[in-house]
Amino acid sequence: MIFLHPALLPDGPLMAVDPGSKTLGVAVCDAARKVVTPLTTIQRVKFTPDAETLLALYDARECAGLIVGLPLHMDGGDGRRAQSSRSFVTNLLRLRDIPVAYQDERLSTFAATEALIEAGVKASERKAMVDAQAAAVILESALGRIREGAPRSEEGGRA
Repeated sequence: MIFLHPALLPDGPLMAVDPGSKTLGVAVCDAARKVVTPLTTIQRVKFTPDAETLLALYDARECAGLIVGLPLHMDGGDGRRAQSSRSFVTNLLRLRDIPVAYQDERLSTFAATEALIEAGVKASERKAMVDAQAAAVILESALGRIREGAPRSEEGGRA
């Protein structure tokens, strides 16, 4: 089970990240947590500059927490990509102690692609937008869990 960090509740803007090997898709919501917006895609270079860029976006929007997509296998198990996401969070928390929660991101890229197709976005433009849109899907899912009263972690949000 994936738990929410207690500091993520009850309000304030949240940021979500869809961590990939080449990019970090980023989305945010408003302070009331009603509107989710795909924000940007960060091209990954090295951990420190990637994290600094992410934290600068986090600070600029005065976020109350970070939701990180956890790419689990379809059976719910961890794989190499999930371990990579967990390592990213571990290293990020060494730079800054912020509230972090994981959100199962299975099929988020698929859902993001479908939403872009339905919105009429051309195939040539979708690739640049899909990671940020996937982060928005992750954030929407996390907000749904928050509204439903998801369990809180006693471990500082690290599942």
